[in-house]
Formats: sequence, C-alpha cells, structure tokens
Amino acid sequence: MTVSKSMEWKGNHTTVAMFVLLGLSDERELQLLLFPIFLGIYLVTLTWNLGLITLIRVSSRLHTPMYFFLSFLSFIDICYSSSISPRMLSDFLKDKKEISFLACATQYFVVTWMGLAECCLLATMAFDRYVAIGSPLQYSVIMAPSLCGKLVAWASLSGFLCSFTQTVSCFHLYYCGPNIIQHFFCDMPQIVPLSCSNPFFSQIILLLVATFVVFGTLLLILLSYGFIAASILKMPSVKGRSKAFNTCASHLVTVTLFYGTALSVYICPSSNHSLEQDKVLSVFYVILIPMLNPLIYSLRNKEIKEALKRVIQRAAGLP
Repeated sequence: MTVSKSMEWKGNHTTVAMFVLLGLSDERELQLLLFPIFLGIYLVTLTWNLGLITLIRVSSRLHTPMYFFLSFLSFIDICYSSSISPRMLSDFLKDKKEISFLACATQYFVVTWMGLAECCLLATMAFDRYVAIGSPLQYSVIMAPSLCGKLVAWASLSGFLCSFTQTVSCFHLYYCGPNIIQHFFCDMPQIVPLSCSNPFFSQIILLLVATFVVFGTLLLILLSYGFIAASILKMPSVKGRSKAFNTCASHLVTVTLFYGTALSVYICPSSNHSLEQDKVLSVFYVILIPMLNPLIYSLRNKEIKEALKRVIQRAAGLP
C-alpha cells in the first residue's frame, strides 16, 4: 500500500494516497478473456452514440425536442462509459490495479455526475412525451427550443452540483490505512467503509441526493406516464392509441433498465454474496446500458431509419 505522511489528523499518522481496485475478477486468464469483450462493447458504445448524435445533427427532420434530448442522452452515455471503461480495460492487463486518491475522486465525480444527469434527463424526456401526447396541438409552443435548452441545462447542472457535494463529502473523510476497493471502479458504497472517520455526514448527503434526485425523478416519470396513460385511454381509435404507445415504448424500456439495475445495486444490503451480484448489475448499468440505449431508440423508430437511409444515399451520391 502506498501512503503519505500527514500531520493534520490527531498527530502523526499515515493517509491513503493510492487505492487498489479488485476488478471484476482476480483470475488472470479470465481477465485476458474479458479484455477483448469489453473493448468491443466500449467501441460499439462510442460508435453507436456518436453516430446517433451525428445523424440527429445532420438530418433536419430530426430537429425536434425528442431527438434533441436523445442526442444529449447519447452524450451522457459516452461520458458515462468513458469514465470507467478505459481504466477497466487497462486494469485487465495489470497485475496490480492501483488508482490514485485524486483519480479515484475524479472518476467517482464524473460517474455520479453523468448518472444523476441521466436521471434528470429521463424525467425531462417523460415530460416531453406527456406534452406530445396530452397536448399535441400546443406541443411546439410548450416545448420551444429555449425551454428544451433550459431543461438540458437543468439536468446537467443538477447532476453536477449533487455529484460535487457527494464527492467532497466522501473524499473529505479520513482514510488511514485500508485501501482495497472491492469493485472495478470507485463507488461510494465501497469507499466510505474504508474511512477511519465518522461517515454520518456523507451518508446523510447520499440519502438526500437519492431522495430528491433519484426517487424524485422516478416519481416525476411515473406521474408523467400516469397522465400519458390517461390521455391514451381517451383516444377514440385503436391506431391512435397504438401510435402514442409506440412513441413511449423505447423510453419506458430505458427507464426500466436504468432504474431497475441501479436501484438493485444501491438498495440491496451488502454481503459477500451480493458483492459479486453488485458487480454484474453494475456492469449492466454503467457499461451495457450506454451501448444499448441508441439501439433501443433506433430499432423500431421509422424516422431514424429514414434519416439514416437519406444520409447513406447522399453519401453515395444517389438521388
């Protein structure tokens, strides 16, 4: 363990300067097998999300609030995945998976920022679908570009402030010796127990953020879909109800996957058995979901398929 001398905590003592990440597995052969798999996942994540952002930018027919929010979701997913995957990939090739105190704090800050921003954005997208279905004639007036910009800024700023507060409260604690993080990235539930000081304040901050941001946005999403369901049931035609539901299906799948796996990790009590389960679930919501989101929104979306077809035709010089 690497340590540095300090005189700031009750006299002479040593404080942790490096943490050790245990990773997904300590078996060398398995790590070498996982490396190309996760490298492929990361490259696909970057390709699909960057491709979707580019397609939305170049196709004028996709310049609507829904696709504006979707492009920002892809940007969040790129940052989310990039804050974890490169280091995890390099750790697969290392015998000792060390990360500096500052790098660990930075990784935690970015991961938390992106995760909380995604919660806020998913709530914003649910509100957008509610307005589109509940007030279609006023949709373009209500969801004006200025409001869309403010909603995205709100999502980003809320995630930033909450993440900054959590990071400061977590890494301001005194770490006197234990430095092994039983995870493949720096996460508060695995870091705080290593502290030698009272984590009460950090736990209160985490509880407040979870209550107001995570559960608050989930409540807004559920309320929005309650109103959406009521609006759909009032539609006279089956075709209209089916079309309205299809516009929400992709968002519902994304919300279910993201909140379902994230809450499973952070609500379930820790144990030796659940630690391995937490790693698997964490892989799903921080590695796989950023890859799946653009696919979920594109597979059954005729507008995206037609926009992609037009772009390919223009690139090939076809009429």
